[in-house]
Amino acid sequence: MKLLYGTSNPAKIDFMQKRVNSLGIKILSLTDINVPKMEIDENGNDPLENARIKALAYYQALKTPVFSADSGLYIDGLDDERQPGLYIRRVGGRSLTDDEMIAHYSSLAEEFGGKMTARYKNAICFVKDDSTIFEHMADDIASEPFFIVAKPHEKRSEGFPLDSLSVCIQSGQYYNDLERKESKYPEDGFTDFFKRILEGLSL
Repeated sequence: MKLLYGTSNPAKIDFMQKRVNSLGIKILSLTDINVPKMEIDENGNDPLENARIKALAYYQALKTPVFSADSGLYIDGLDDERQPGLYIRRVGGRSLTDDEMIAHYSSLAEEFGGKMTARYKNAICFVKDDSTIFEHMADDIASEPFFIVAKPHEKRSEGFPLDSLSVCIQSGQYYNDLERKESKYPEDGFTDFFKRILEGLSL
């Protein structure tokens, strides 16, 4: 089975594909079907609202089943005005490049003595048709707490620039140096979501 992901980001496609390989699902991107990324006003109050806004926008434009995901970054000890939340890439009213993101969060970590504890809250929404929507946001698809550190890893992950600043709390190692089994994301949460989609599509 093929499912369309409302993104052109290859890192996001790869991330999700690894979590559905066991289900026999092939994730397609907007690039695969020659659809340009749409400018969507992501004005939700949390990751789930934004995921729903994007999925509905792509479904209404393409008239085909599609899912979208969204994330919020939350840093312990950071005041509300500076909390990234839904605006991980936007700072001071502008969208940062990957290098600018690394520099910005590295500078924040310096303020905390070289590292700060953070967590991603994730959400996903799949629109089957005009009356059927599957969506989820819970701890089983959130990241574990991790450190954002001031010193970047030399490896860069296109589409996920903050991976180069992310360190596993338990091991003290950069995630870029760890095997996938030690990822900061749960292995089963996203997979279970797509299992429910498959069950729903077979009804």
